[in-house]
Amino acid sequence: MTTTTDAPAGRTAWARNVAVPLRAFLHTETSGGLVLLAAALAALAWVNSPWGSSYEALWSTELVLRLGDWSVGGDLHFWINDGLMAIFFFVVGLEVRREFDMGELRDRRRAAVPLVAAVGGMAVPIAIYLLATGGTGAVGGWGIVMPTDTAFALGVLAVAGRRAPQRLRAFILTVVIADDVGVLLVIAFAYTGDLSLPALAAAAALYASLAACRRLGIGGPPLYTLLAVGVWLATAKSGVHATIAGVVMGLSITARPPEREELEEVTAVTRLLREQPTAKVARAARRRLLGAVSPNERLQYGLHPWSSFVIVPLFALASAGVHLEGELLARAARSPVTLGILLGLVLGKFLGISLATLVAAHPRLFRLPLTVELPPVFGGAAVAGIGFTLSLLIAGLAFDGPTLEEAKVGILGASIGAALLAFAVFRVLARIPESALRRSGLVAAPPLTDLALPVDPARDHVRGGADAPVTLLEYGDYQCSFCGQAEMAIGLLLREHGSEVRYAWRHLPLTDVHPNAQLAAEAAEAASAQGRFWEMHDRLLAHQDALLLPHLRRYAREIGLDEERFWDELRGRAHAPRVAEDVDSADASGVTGTPSFFVNGRRHEGAYDADTLARLVREADAAGRGAAVPR
Repeated sequence: MTTTTDAPAGRTAWARNVAVPLRAFLHTETSGGLVLLAAALAALAWVNSPWGSSYEALWSTELVLRLGDWSVGGDLHFWINDGLMAIFFFVVGLEVRREFDMGELRDRRRAAVPLVAAVGGMAVPIAIYLLATGGTGAVGGWGIVMPTDTAFALGVLAVAGRRAPQRLRAFILTVVIADDVGVLLVIAFAYTGDLSLPALAAAAALYASLAACRRLGIGGPPLYTLLAVGVWLATAKSGVHATIAGVVMGLSITARPPEREELEEVTAVTRLLREQPTAKVARAARRRLLGAVSPNERLQYGLHPWSSFVIVPLFALASAGVHLEGELLARAARSPVTLGILLGLVLGKFLGISLATLVAAHPRLFRLPLTVELPPVFGGAAVAGIGFTLSLLIAGLAFDGPTLEEAKVGILGASIGAALLAFAVFRVLARIPESALRRSGLVAAPPLTDLALPVDPARDHVRGGADAPVTLLEYGDYQCSFCGQAEMAIGLLLREHGSEVRYAWRHLPLTDVHPNAQLAAEAAEAASAQGRFWEMHDRLLAHQDALLLPHLRRYAREIGLDEERFWDELRGRAHAPRVAEDVDSADASGVTGTPSFFVNGRRHEGAYDADTLARLVREADAAGRGAAVPR
């Protein structure tokens, strides 16, 4: 068993569902935004300090890899922009693929509105930039106003839109993901120098070899890493920006939840390791352990923190340094490049995303399903004007010299302006009555449900408000200590919010780690046959270390059951099919560990203390009524 914290969030260790939830991705990106901000400020302070000359001297240091007559290299700017940032884009590709395989984007129609919004959020800024720079030699920098910085944007959204619904963050993340794909295509085709077809063919051949090895199960991480580095090197030599290699490889790696059968095999092989602690069995155990979790999840878990807390901040440190002297600021104030970037990012992103969302989702126009209420989208659209990281990357590809300095001033100014606009928009939205906002006719589509078999009071065991607007379902195991901890939170929740929530229990006995769980589940069903399910349920969770036959018979006597009938049904396995139905429904819903919670059909990942569950109930109730979440 794993240890618990003050806010219980554990599950039986072998069966923990390790799918990376959206909330964890958002949390890492938001926290990474603070490190990114610190790195950007450090770069500005460094350049404008008495030691400013050392800034450019450091990042201009040459580093070349050479093998015989073949070599690849450049200054540290190159190794960060083309090398480390390829890992950043690899993580982006992994997250895009995960959202398409397991997230909101698995329903392709729901992806339509944020995808349309992303297109609008790229097209309108480009148009504004071209208008501002028309007739000058700076029109080639139009790609600078396309991106949104994921870390900065989510960080500002967490502060400015702290009362905004969680689904707004998912909506904006989808917009940003689509934005990143568009930016990558632009980098590949608009900001690529001389193209080397032999090098590009070599990159394609190495990528095909990597995909074939993974599909056939040939080799392992060392071989895959070697081939991936080969793809990157060949792409870098081809003239195509090497970050493209990262996102292409990330998109190719599928995501899936762990299967129950795989986890049971893990349990079996780890038990064998306990009996036979040999290198051969240890290697088999490790292979089974890793194989139970999709490569997408493993790679995200390992690389996402490095991307958010090291690679992107290092890029900012190397790229955000601008010597803010009076002459540069005066020149930037008159520069069409600076003006085009400021207006394109701050005004263009806001108008492009807002208007595209309105057109795509309006009931009198395209009527596409909107996954979040419309008003908060305006605040999210303002946040999207923070282009920082990728805007700096494209600026470095498009310009050099004084024009690059002017572009950097515009990017820094736009990041500040977009953040201020977001605060202002959310402040205005907070003052508008909810009834006025709902009269727009743009109602959010109901969230996708993860629960395969809906809760049915005629079949399921339910307690709490019969007509409550929120249903909390738990898949549990009577021998699971984490379920015992959760029961205390459930009891407090029902006492304080009994009219707002109904609670349902379904069986998921994890028999290979909890040998008494199946029998306990059948005992609860035998008690249910005599109208005493909850009395038996409470006793089983209160005495998780005493679930043998004599204990179960004593509990039946204590709660007033017909003891002989209970005993006959238990010995005859009369209720095993009913327990198996719950297990089948858990498998259909992708449940692999206990406790697993669903709120109105949506899977809940994370803590399940009383405060967290109460907040989930408030959010689900508010979402059902189309109201703001009470705090």
